[in-house]
Amino acid sequence: MPHMLQRKNLTPGQMAFYIALAVSGTAALLQLAFLGLRWQTAATFLLLFILTQWLTWFVIQRFIYRKIKLIYKFIFQTKATRREEYYYQHVLPQKSIEEVSEDVEKWAEQKKSEIEMLQRNEVYRKDFLQNLSHEFKTPVFAIQGYIETLLDGKALEDPSVNRKFLENASRNISRLVHLIEDLDEISRLESGEQPLEPTDFVVQDLVRELFEALSLKAQVKAVHLTIKKGCDAPLTVRADKKKIRQVMANLIDNAIKYGKEEGTVEISAYVTDEKHILVEVSDDGIGIAEEHLPRVFERFYRTDYGRSRNIGGSGLGLAICKHIIEAHGKSIHVRSKPDVGSTFGFILDSGVH
Repeated sequence: MPHMLQRKNLTPGQMAFYIALAVSGTAALLQLAFLGLRWQTAATFLLLFILTQWLTWFVIQRFIYRKIKLIYKFIFQTKATRREEYYYQHVLPQKSIEEVSEDVEKWAEQKKSEIEMLQRNEVYRKDFLQNLSHEFKTPVFAIQGYIETLLDGKALEDPSVNRKFLENASRNISRLVHLIEDLDEISRLESGEQPLEPTDFVVQDLVRELFEALSLKAQVKAVHLTIKKGCDAPLTVRADKKKIRQVMANLIDNAIKYGKEEGTVEISAYVTDEKHILVEVSDDGIGIAEEHLPRVFERFYRTDYGRSRNIGGSGLGLAICKHIIEAHGKSIHVRSKPDVGSTFGFILDSGVH
């Protein structure tokens, strides 16, 4: 049997050829066997072969590939350009049914992935709007309460009360301003309106600066700030120092907040290869449950909403960290276990030593 007959994926032209060959060959053999007319048999074979091949090709092209053409147009959901028309007329008919089926399956799988992504984005959007509303309502209602109390009662005339109420309202206004500034920063990072200004700097020098700046906050909980043993040798990275300072300040601040009393916040830096440096911030605090890990970098996402709000913060710190690191073309990650601690890490380009 010829090699082409062993193929499962025949093109329409091959199908028409083999059908015509079978029909005309069978007819010619029967005519030769019963009538013995040799030259008439050859003519019959040739005529029948041409007629059958043309008819088969016409049927396939007319009734099958016209439908397949419509399927392809539906898949692409657009009016065909000249190139696409050429494809439909000349390239598509050369495809086997199995190849067309594979194309449709790939399209279906792609659409399924797109639908799943849209569903995830819809859930994220709903969560984001709900959390945003909650974050804004709390300080707004507090401010409203203090102002209305001052306006409606004798508290306005009592210096000891009105000053306290105004101070509380001022704190909530500051919280609103901080929240709006964080949202604005994320928006500018996403839109590229905050271009990076990369410079070479030593990671350990930046860490020591931040340790000094956050030392008072660490002393309140008796948290020990340290560079991991073996990671104190100077490592130079190339990045936007101001932005990376913001990332590390946020991560260290969170490590102090969620770390245990008299615990340790440890910074490590490793050379992963000749071009990259891995920086990690670790604590031995409350940790994060596994189901929360994929979402900790989402805006306003809190693993324990009540406790997180009591500790403070806008709920946007980790989201800002993520956007800053991604603006550097890198990614940020987290490892954590409840009651053991958390480690946040990111990679930066190595600088000139």
